[in-house]
Amino acid sequence: MAERLLQAHEALPAEDQRAFTIGLRPLLNAVWDAALGDQTAFQAIKHALGTYYLSEFCHNDGQDGPGDADEPAAAAVLYAAEAYMHGCVDFAVCVSGRAVEAADELLNEGDIDADDPDEILADELRRQLRDLDLISTCSRQLRHARSGLSVDTAARLNDTLRPLLSRVNDR
Repeated sequence: MAERLLQAHEALPAEDQRAFTIGLRPLLNAVWDAALGDQTAFQAIKHALGTYYLSEFCHNDGQDGPGDADEPAAAAVLYAAEAYMHGCVDFAVCVSGRAVEAADELLNEGDIDADDPDEILADELRRQLRDLDLISTCSRQLRHARSGLSVDTAARLNDTLRPLLSRVNDR
């Protein structure tokens, strides 16, 4: 979900892209690497999250602070990194919620032409369920990813999962 949101943000015209969000691409790539068994990616994730925590984008100023980290793609990437770092499903649920919120924002902005707006939101949830089903087909290998996987297994999982989980416009 974070990948789809970030790809959609990267596809925006340059003047509509946020530098903070675009700058999270290396973090999301590290999350992918870590999720697919690369133990060395932990350092990149830890460093990127630490940098975020020390930046002006991590604040408790509400509406008065910079909102870049609350942009859907940025927030989804940060939550995905937190989910990996802490192994906490609550952060993964937040990623899912951000994807639904992004679909809702597109509806509210008129960027999606829909006869039934609720169907657009339901489509997002169905897409997420399909993604979970896909991930479950590789669960035997993925459950060991945190301990590291062989290069061949990681490459096979990357070739199998990443393109399918990264599709932006499937309904």
